Amino acid sequence: MAPMDHRTDAEWKKMLTEEQYDVLRGCGTEPPFRNAYWDCKEEGVYLCAGCGNALFSSDDKFDSGTGWPSYAQPLDVSAVEMSDDDSLGMRRTEVRCSRCDGHLGHVFPDGPGPHGERYCINSAALRLKRRS
Repeated sequence: MAPMDHRTDAEWKKMLTEEQYDVLRGCGTEPPFRNAYWDCKEEGVYLCAGCGNALFSSDDKFDSGTGWPSYAQPLDVSAVEMSDDDSLGMRRTEVRCSRCDGHLGHVFPDGPGPHGERYCINSAALRLKRRS
């Protein structure tokens, strides 16, 4: 894995769109069903929109019905970091990029696949590198 990406807040604001900045640096959430990848069926690898870290594969993407892109697992467990999130009056597990510490979304214990997890990730935090 590449070394940590330690940009200043001003550098992040300059390189990210307003929505990307809100999600990745401000822990925001985009609207469901109105984001770039919630219903995307193209094959490839989903990278962090902030630093390019490879996070998720289209092979592990599924339709959760929530309106956000959902994945059964990350490409590699070292690509993401999890922490407790008690905001909004509920207990959740936040998912962050392990390289740039950008907020990606949350993981829930109601998914398919080998671990029964659903990584509910904001499209604004991702960039799809399509398979050729």
